[in-house]
Amino acid sequence: MKTQSFKILLITCLGLLTLSLNAQDITGQWNGILKVQGFQLRIVFHVTKTDTGYSSTMESPDQSTRVIPVTHTTYENRVIKMQITVAGIEYTGTLQGDSIAGNFKQSGQTFPMNLLRKEMKKEIVKRPQEPVSPYPYYSEEVKFANVKDSVTLAGTLTLPRKEGVFPVVLLITGSGAQNRDEEIAGHKPFLVIADYLTRNGIGVLRLDDRGVGGSTGSFQNVTTQNFATDIEAGVTYLMGRKEVDKKKIGLIGHSEGGIIAPIVAAKMKNIRFIVLLAGTGISGGDLLLLQKAAIQRASGVKEPDIQKEATLSKGAFDIINNSTEPDKLKEKLTAYYEKALTESPDAKPEGISKEDYITASVAGLSGTWMQYFIRYNPQPILKEVKCPVLALNGSKDLQVPAKVNLEAIRKGLEKGGNKHVTTHELPGLNHLFQECNTGLPSEYARIEQTFSPAALKEISDWISIQVK
Repeated sequence: MKTQSFKILLITCLGLLTLSLNAQDITGQWNGILKVQGFQLRIVFHVTKTDTGYSSTMESPDQSTRVIPVTHTTYENRVIKMQITVAGIEYTGTLQGDSIAGNFKQSGQTFPMNLLRKEMKKEIVKRPQEPVSPYPYYSEEVKFANVKDSVTLAGTLTLPRKEGVFPVVLLITGSGAQNRDEEIAGHKPFLVIADYLTRNGIGVLRLDDRGVGGSTGSFQNVTTQNFATDIEAGVTYLMGRKEVDKKKIGLIGHSEGGIIAPIVAAKMKNIRFIVLLAGTGISGGDLLLLQKAAIQRASGVKEPDIQKEATLSKGAFDIINNSTEPDKLKEKLTAYYEKALTESPDAKPEGISKEDYITASVAGLSGTWMQYFIRYNPQPILKEVKCPVLALNGSKDLQVPAKVNLEAIRKGLEKGGNKHVTTHELPGLNHLFQECNTGLPSEYARIEQTFSPAALKEISDWISIQVK
């Protein structure tokens, strides 16, 4: 009897030991939800065993389809550490069975983030303006080609009815890889806009950006000009639809989309009108300086610190604007930051090392899109736009400050002889056209409203006049 009990105990202990050893396996897919100031971002790590240790990659599916190599991966005493040097990212966690408890760090900020082997879903947030099917209008999934860049674009075309001929607008997303709903911070502003306009007799085409959703191509190493060709292809597609009134095609661009819309309208003379939502009228470099200062100021950063960082950034932008040797740009920017931060160490934010700050800054400024954006001045193109233009900004927009950009847009259009220009600063609205308190990006996700009803009505009413 004792012998039998001993065998059972031994088998049980061996089983527990086996489970314990299996629990130490760190390889495979790990899923987490990064919560940053109200935003929820899915993070996925893939860890593999190598001859010398471990390697891993990271993905952020809500931002792009890009797989990011992790620079260093270590695992010892149940503690895993993954570093992406170029982005200033570090994740450290402790393995606890089928979960990892840890923290995600970037640019001196730390955010708790646990990882699980199973797929994790973002918390459902209340978005009362999002329409629910069945819709009282016709909706169709479409695909067409941008032959110029060998890209296939996917989107949704909504029409007031399946049969008939209607005015149609094409929606143009802002910067970053976005889907057809321009989904950001848990909101789907383009879905809300499309629903509102279609219910009011105006058809809408909205698209996944290249490399996102159903669209092919890559979001890497392209510029605003490339995205403009996607929109040109969209207009050409609409011209071939029997339900579309060929003389009543318009564009609505938000943020960077407000840069793209004038580029397309200046080139394609069949554009009846454009609406610029938080569009820009000043150069990208000047905009980034204003944007950063406005956000810092609203966040309570002291004015001397704001000015120091602005001076540091302007010096980097000047290097980009004057650079004639792209292959040497990273080297020049690195040397600039090394010298500037040696002379003025407090010009960078607290909580991040000089090395990490330089690495992250140079990586962020060296990209193809960013270089183009910093250099781009919309004024010459605005002079070429002859169709009616409605430009709207929120008074609390910290990303594209309203007064300076609306005035620059108006002047640029009027210098070209355009007499059909309407600009309006909408009180109390942020960059996403939400009614807000501070205008800070950290507030976007916490606001239930997706898009101001007053702004929706103003856009719809103005378009209705243009297509009479």
